[in-house]
Amino acid sequence: MADPASYRPQTGEIPTNPGVYRFRDPHGRVIYVGKAKNLRSRLNSYFANPAGLMPKTYAMVHTASSVEWTVVGSELESLQLEYTWIKEFAPRFNVMFRDDKSYPYLAVTMGEKYPRVQVLRGDRRKGTRYFGPYTAGAIRETMDTLLRVFPVRSCSAGVLKRAEASGRPCLLGYIDKCAAPCVGRISAEDHRALAEDFCTFMGGEAKPFVNRLEKEMAAAVAELDYERAARLRDDIVALKKVFERNAVVLAEGTDADVFALHEDELEAAVQVFHVRGGRIRGQRGWVVEKVEDSTTPELLEHLLQQVYGDEAGLQGRLPREVLVPAEPSNADELAQWLSGLRGARVDVRVPRRGDKAALLSTVRENAEHALKLHKSRRAGDLTMRSQALQELQEALELPVALLRIECFDISHVQGTNVVGSMVVVEDGLPKKSDYRKFSVTGAAATDDTAAMHDVLTRRFRHYLDEKAEHAAAAAKPARQAALEAATAAAVADSTTPAPRSKFAYPPNLVVVDGGKPQVNAAARALAELGVEDVYVVGLAKRLEEVWLPDSDFPVILPRASAGLYLLQRIRDEAHRFAITFHRQKRGKAMTVSALDGVPGLGASKRKALLAEFGSLKGIKAATAEELTGARGIGPSLAAAIVRHFDSGGAGAADEAVTVPAINMTTGEILET
Repeated sequence: MADPASYRPQTGEIPTNPGVYRFRDPHGRVIYVGKAKNLRSRLNSYFANPAGLMPKTYAMVHTASSVEWTVVGSELESLQLEYTWIKEFAPRFNVMFRDDKSYPYLAVTMGEKYPRVQVLRGDRRKGTRYFGPYTAGAIRETMDTLLRVFPVRSCSAGVLKRAEASGRPCLLGYIDKCAAPCVGRISAEDHRALAEDFCTFMGGEAKPFVNRLEKEMAAAVAELDYERAARLRDDIVALKKVFERNAVVLAEGTDADVFALHEDELEAAVQVFHVRGGRIRGQRGWVVEKVEDSTTPELLEHLLQQVYGDEAGLQGRLPREVLVPAEPSNADELAQWLSGLRGARVDVRVPRRGDKAALLSTVRENAEHALKLHKSRRAGDLTMRSQALQELQEALELPVALLRIECFDISHVQGTNVVGSMVVVEDGLPKKSDYRKFSVTGAAATDDTAAMHDVLTRRFRHYLDEKAEHAAAAAKPARQAALEAATAAAVADSTTPAPRSKFAYPPNLVVVDGGKPQVNAAARALAELGVEDVYVVGLAKRLEEVWLPDSDFPVILPRASAGLYLLQRIRDEAHRFAITFHRQKRGKAMTVSALDGVPGLGASKRKALLAEFGSLKGIKAATAEELTGARGIGPSLAAAIVRHFDSGGAGAADEAVTVPAINMTTGEILET
């Protein structure tokens, strides 16, 4: 760990203006981004008494090796720049309210000939009416229930075309959950009226439909048509069920997101109720670790910044009111930023009394229960992960904590389509965004050890290249670095996706799938590159032995060891990832084209040739001048195609491809 005093800037060097600061680790990776009204006051708080910091803040300042800052003109600019950099760098020590889904909405595509009911996320589409947001389970249940009363089309365009061509409806048409306009059971006008009724009901006007169905049921009973009366009774029950599920909690026409949180010294649980038209349409929740000694207003600012900043196309979907338990820091700038996203005024308010305050209290109770449940569930998981990592570190006699582990595996069939995989585990949990795949060709594909050496060499060569780039950037004069940072801040745009680095920081431990030969090959690759701070082990499948480089005897971990179980899970995940990639590559290799051997002729140009000449025979018979008539085919490429066929290049492709024989009962590959 680094000593914060070794990189602490002089107090006089830090400006007193508002701005955004970044902490970097020894590999140049941004690990924390923050903003401050007074940069000097905020940064000095990190270095004045490091021992008195929060545990995670203490770990952050000791993990970092440098700090840099950018001065901005106002607090609104610092808010925008902070969000941009958090989105770009994904710092590991920032508070991250992680949610892998956008808002799901129930949508009716009124712009189509036959309107369709479906669940949509993301940007709004023209001519489509939206209702929600809902939770994923509730929206599917609501849609399924309403289709029995309002059998509006819900199939895709492809299914609709097939039904029109065949004259037979899809399954939903047969079970009466679609009026089947595709086969003429209902006219386009009547189907549109049905969709309008669906939208009217979803807009909150349920009473007229319930009353109408009750009258129809009474008439059916009077006519002794009890079967129809029973169906109408079930329809009424279904409508009331949906209507009661979305009970009115606020005044009609109220659109608001109600946030509440419950926190302790280390974590905070957040809950939000989405209220549209006075009804609760959905609920979401997060649990986050607190990095700094953050106050409730600061947590709320980060929450609103990330929740709404991650949503694309918010115009028309962000509510008029955002209700919070306390006023966020920089509340005026935050409201101004949200109004810009919505395209209309957004009020960020703290309800003090009345129905809104009562609903906020209910949301707060949900947050309290969510934090209790999270802690009770996580206690066992966190204890086992920590125990596994500690056991592994002690058994292998490693001097560093295993914060990051990378596992590598090689997959092939009789030396063909050789691929490698890299999976990553941080703090005992998989980090799938850092998984990588490698295609192994040439001499490296001769055997497993050569392939492992090649994969490790490529992975850590990228690391060394990125390390050299960071070192070169750090060596620039301070004035030039400040000018480049200011230029980057001026052109920063939160809607522009950040460039993704090929590899993250290096691991503490490399695990290879295999025994002594594979381990020695991996260790040799690291030694040739001069990488000395990464440890290597191998896990052999047969007896689950752990091998160290240049060791004559393996390390035997107890069968019930949590450390061995962790290694097995990492190895199995690497094997699964490698097998998946190998099958994809092998599937592509099994599709052979006579045009594959033409240099510079890709898939799109092959399609253009087939579209122009109709078949491979037509392409073979064409002259170079005729070939240039196809889109994207120039004179040089046309000449290459003619030479390819004149030299007999298609012969190999025309012959049968030799594939290893496989015993379909046992899966054994037979010798050919």
